[in-house]
Amino acid sequence: MLARCSTASLQGLEAQEVVVEVDIAPGLPGLQMVGLADAAVQESRERVRSALRHSGLKVPLTRVVVNLAPADLRKEGPGFDLPIALGLLVASGQLAARQLEGIWSCGELGLDGGLRPLRGVLALALHAHQCGARALIVPAANAAEAWLVKGLRVWPASHLAGALHRLQGGKAEPQPGPSPPPAPAPAALDLAAVRGQAHGRRALEIAAAGGHHLLLCGAPGSGKTMLAQRLPGLLPPLRWEEALEITQIHSVAGQLAKGSGLVQHRPFRSPHHSCSAAALVGGGSIPQPGELSLAHHGVLFLDELAEFRRSVLDQLRQPLEEGAVWIHRARRRRRFPCRITLVGATNPCPCGWFGDPERACSCGEGARRRYWGRLSGPLLDRLDLQVVMRRPSSDDLAAPFRSSPAPGTADHSQAENTSAVAQRVARARQRMAQRNPHGWGNGQLATAELNRVIHLAPEALELWESALQQRHLSARAGERVLRVAQTISDLNDQNRIEPDSIAEALTYRSFDQLL
Repeated sequence: MLARCSTASLQGLEAQEVVVEVDIAPGLPGLQMVGLADAAVQESRERVRSALRHSGLKVPLTRVVVNLAPADLRKEGPGFDLPIALGLLVASGQLAARQLEGIWSCGELGLDGGLRPLRGVLALALHAHQCGARALIVPAANAAEAWLVKGLRVWPASHLAGALHRLQGGKAEPQPGPSPPPAPAPAALDLAAVRGQAHGRRALEIAAAGGHHLLLCGAPGSGKTMLAQRLPGLLPPLRWEEALEITQIHSVAGQLAKGSGLVQHRPFRSPHHSCSAAALVGGGSIPQPGELSLAHHGVLFLDELAEFRRSVLDQLRQPLEEGAVWIHRARRRRRFPCRITLVGATNPCPCGWFGDPERACSCGEGARRRYWGRLSGPLLDRLDLQVVMRRPSSDDLAAPFRSSPAPGTADHSQAENTSAVAQRVARARQRMAQRNPHGWGNGQLATAELNRVIHLAPEALELWESALQQRHLSARAGERVLRVAQTISDLNDQNRIEPDSIAEALTYRSFDQLL
C-alpha cells in the first residue's frame, strides 16, 4: 500500500514542500530511504521503528521504501521523523488515509516516541499556509512560533501517540492568547547614565534616527560600550512584519528559546573579535545565518573593531550596502537579510592611550599605522558617523552626587534620558517614512533615491563642495555627509539642508585622512 504525507525542507530562510511517500511491499523486512537524504534523515529509520514500538503501534515486518520527493532536493535534519512515521501508519493500515489528507507535519522523534523541537518551524508554517495546508502538526515546544502564522491551524503534540490521537479526532491543545506587549528597556541601560560625551550622544541619536553606521574611537573607559548598548532603546518598537522576519531568522539559526514565540525586541548582537567570517557573515557547508543576519532590524556591535581580522571585516562591505548577504555554495545560493545599524568601537592605538591628555602612548608611529591598517578605507567610507571620544572628566562623573554644580562648571546632572531622545528620533523617522521610498531611513536609501528627496540650501551646497575639495573626500564619503546632514535636518524639523547641518555632519568624518 502507498501512503503520502506532506512536510517541508529548509532552504536558507525559506521552506520547500517535500512529499513523503511510503510503500509497503512483500519482501525481506527493512526500511530503505531514497530521495537525496543526509545522514540525519537516514538515521530516522531506527528512531521511527523504536518510536512506533514504544507508542504501542505495530512495526511492519516487511519491505518498506520511503521516498522524499522531489528527489533532486537535498534533505537535511531530523524533522522528517514524524511525517515518515505517519506515512508508515497509513501504509500499514493503522491510520486512515483520509485522516492525513491536507495535513502537514514535522518533528524529531525520540526512541520513546516523544517529539523534540526543531529549528525553522516558523518558515515551515509560513510555507504550509501558502500551500493551503488543512493543519500543521508540530512539536509542542514549537507551537508558539507556528501560531504566529495567522489563519493556519496548528496541532501541537508532545508525543507520537498524541499526534495520532489528534488525527483520529481527539481534542487539540488550546491556543494561547495574543502576545503580550514588549517590556520597556531596562532602566540600567538608560542614556542618562552616560556622563559627558555630548558629541557621542548626539552621534548616537543621529544613528538611531537615520539608520547610520557608527564608529566610536577612544581610550579605555571613555564610554564606547555604554553608548553602543543604549542604541536599541532609541529605536522605535518593532512592526509586526519586522518582528516576524527576525523571529524567522532566529528560528532557522536555532536561536529561539524553547517555547518562545515572537521576538519583541530589536536584536543587539556583540560577537567576539576572534570570530570567523562564517560566524560573522554566515556560511557553512549548510548555509546558516551569521551574526550579521541575527542582528537584522537591530544593532550589530563590534567591540575592539581593529582586533578583527581584516579579511573578516572586508566581507561586511557589500552586505552593508545592500542590506542582504548572499552565501554561495556549489549547488546552493542562499540570501539572508541584514538591514542593520553597525556600531564599531576601537582604541586609537594598541595600548589605547594615543591622544589622551593624561596618559602617554607607548606605541610608535609604525605600530599605530599597522593597527589602523586593519580597517580598510572602503570600510571606513561606509561608516557614516566617526566619533573621537575623550574620557569623561571628574566633574562629569561626580555630577550625579552633587546637590548643585561646582562653580564655573556646567550642570550635567540632568542629562537627557532615553525616552526624551527616543521621542525626537521617532518624529524624525516619521518625516522620513512620509518622504523616503519604502519608508526607509536616510542611511538606507539608494543613491538615486537620495538625490530625489534631498534639498540643499545654496549656502549648504557651497559648503559641501568646498569640503569635498579641501578634505579630498571620496564620492562615497561625500554622499555619506549628505545623508547625515539630511538626518540632522529631520531631527531639527527642517525642510531643507542648511549650512549648519552640513557643518555638523562634517564633524563626524574624523578618519577620512587616516589611510
